[in-house]
Amino acid sequence: MRGNPVDRRSILAGLLASAATVSLSTRPASAQGDPLASWNEGPAKTAILNFVSAVTKEGTPDFVPASERIATFDNDGTLWCEQPMYVQLAFALDRVKALSGKHPEWRNKQPFKAVLDNDLATLAKAGEQGLVGLVMATHAGMTTAEFEKIASHWIATARHPKFGKLYTELVYQPMLELLAYLRSNGFKTFIVSGGGIEFMRPWTERVYGISPDQVVGSSIKTKFETNKGQPSLIRLPAVDFIDDGAGKPVGINSHIGRRPIAAFGNSDGDFQMLQWATAAGGRRFGLIVHHTDPEREYAYDRKSSFGRLDKALDAAQSNGWAVVGMKDDWKRVFSFQ
Repeated sequence: MRGNPVDRRSILAGLLASAATVSLSTRPASAQGDPLASWNEGPAKTAILNFVSAVTKEGTPDFVPASERIATFDNDGTLWCEQPMYVQLAFALDRVKALSGKHPEWRNKQPFKAVLDNDLATLAKAGEQGLVGLVMATHAGMTTAEFEKIASHWIATARHPKFGKLYTELVYQPMLELLAYLRSNGFKTFIVSGGGIEFMRPWTERVYGISPDQVVGSSIKTKFETNKGQPSLIRLPAVDFIDDGAGKPVGINSHIGRRPIAAFGNSDGDFQMLQWATAAGGRRFGLIVHHTDPEREYAYDRKSSFGRLDKALDAAQSNGWAVVGMKDDWKRVFSFQ
């Protein structure tokens, strides 16, 4: 599929819906010594420590009150593995296969046929309209409670094709440490992802320590209705909001209400969020996770079908953003390594 790059916005326009087995105990406490124990010594780690020290030291020009210490994190490729495809896309494809028995017409209808034939090259050519139709057929037409149950069961059982691990075991240990370190220094940490808000919310607190109200993501429209006196929210087959690219600062403004002083991403879909966080007065911090480790994870950037890192990588130096190379900057990628 690498030969047929898929635009992230096209994929995420469909992945609008929105358990976990990784315990928060895997995150070392700062009291246990080095708060970033899985980070190698170097410019990236030093930049993080210096930034946190500066904004938390009262009586200095760089001090930032705790109420304003907002840090935003992309999810796919920044906090957990996004290859060989976005996790929520894998969920959508599994849903097509699970529902195909009720829809024999899908056998001859694209892009459903491509999914059932495991033909990712054809799926990549479906475009935004095809992908939206595919995901709307599997993510909508049910209550929010029904969707949460389906998504939670899938995330608790589905396994990554390369590692054979649950997807929630493929979160980056260095980033778990970073989240814990920031919170121990008065930061409030938010996920700001192109993935579906209701897909992420059931498990982010147990995996990342980030509560559902601190998750910003893409969404589909919902409506309130009652059935025999019982109220429910129904998921509709229509796009509500795309939290990717230029949509991320908009989502931050709408959901958080404060401009972050730190932002963390890994792709061009995070470019505007990094700009928004760092192009303001006072001490600011931006960081890009660069996937450079084909042995422990994956190596990809400018030509990747998923998580393409091109424009943001070129802009990192001029904007003062730290670039973290997995191979050189992280002692380990996952907790099981």
